[in-house]
Amino acid sequence: MKYLFIPALLLALASCKNAAENDKEEGQIQLHQETQQEQNNQTSESAEFAEGKAIYTQYCVTCHQANGSGVPNLNPPLQETEYVLGDKERLIGIVLNGANEGLEVKGKTYSNSMPPFNYLKDEEIAAVLSYVRNNFGNEAEAISATEVKAVRESQEK
Repeated sequence: MKYLFIPALLLALASCKNAAENDKEEGQIQLHQETQQEQNNQTSESAEFAEGKAIYTQYCVTCHQANGSGVPNLNPPLQETEYVLGDKERLIGIVLNGANEGLEVKGKTYSNSMPPFNYLKDEEIAAVLSYVRNNFGNEAEAISATEVKAVRESQEK
């Protein structure tokens, strides 16, 4: 009788080993899938960041400078300012409509007018504003094309 117990024990141990190996493989597959998803998200964010930077370089850098510091008394800085980090709709509105009145930032007034950039696509405005809100020492939630579209539509009425 005890000789029947040993094969049963070996069979049970082998079965446990196979189950553990299967669990390990499933865990590795899940980890690989999660890593792939994270890399895909980073690639998407990198592409949007690159697009935002390219748009900034083409349209904004002349006035707001490569480091976002602006030009004293003329063009406001984009670094850690309430109007960049604050209300998204206000910031979107400035890009869509431009600005003709002086803007006070950190106790200083900037008087140069900004032309409207309403000819840019919603995706382009979202990309450049997301870039600005997460560059130059800024850390803020990205702006989506849907948010830009909503502001654009609300102003057309």
